[in-house]
Amino acid sequence: MTDRTPHPGAPWRNFYGRRFGKSLRDSQRGYLKSDLQALTVPNVDWDENPERRKIDPAACFNTPRPVWLEIGFGGGEHMVHQAAQHPDMGLIGCEPYINGVAMLLGKIRDSKVDNLAIHPGDVRDLFDVLPDGSIERAFLLYPDPWPKSRHHRRRFVNPEFLDPLAQVMKSGAHLRVATDIEDYVRQTLEQVIKHPAFEWLATNASDWRTPWNDWKSTRYEEKARRMGRRPHYMTFRRR
Repeated sequence: MTDRTPHPGAPWRNFYGRRFGKSLRDSQRGYLKSDLQALTVPNVDWDENPERRKIDPAACFNTPRPVWLEIGFGGGEHMVHQAAQHPDMGLIGCEPYINGVAMLLGKIRDSKVDNLAIHPGDVRDLFDVLPDGSIERAFLLYPDPWPKSRHHRRRFVNPEFLDPLAQVMKSGAHLRVATDIEDYVRQTLEQVIKHPAFEWLATNASDWRTPWNDWKSTRYEEKARRMGRRPHYMTFRRR
């Protein structure tokens, strides 16, 4: 566990999880050195923007467009797929795990999509500077399950994260949540449904058992299926 940033003006926010993993390949270190800066959302870090002035997320892209947000993009396969399927959208991905960021950069090179931007850090920093109602779709896909009961408060589906997420989402915007962990489903439904800003759109069981039409299965999902766990696909709407 580390604090989010040493900047003296920043509030204390515990960060749970990994920022670094196994050694990067030479090619991945090259991607981080040559590609990351140009794709990084500007003025999110406290050193760049200590007054926490709001940014224009659409300015990350060549032309004005709706902006989607993926929270914890893992290896980036879903994010790149969405960018290719929806070239008129701009996608911002947040991921503090630098190995995942390096993997995404490699996929961006291979796919040549140009409608992606990255915040390689805590999504709460981005929430600080996004304007209200600026996000038109959000994705939370196979988040860290934090399986121990004493760690459930670390899960994203808690008011600490849902409150600022709701603030930056546009009315009518969809939040997609995918997980293979039954207890994460339980907590998601408990916390998101009771949040005044969200409503669950499911009307029957197939709505949460069937992936979305533009879904791209992730490596985490494939692992879950191999282990016999059932994925769940939940869609919520911002009121």
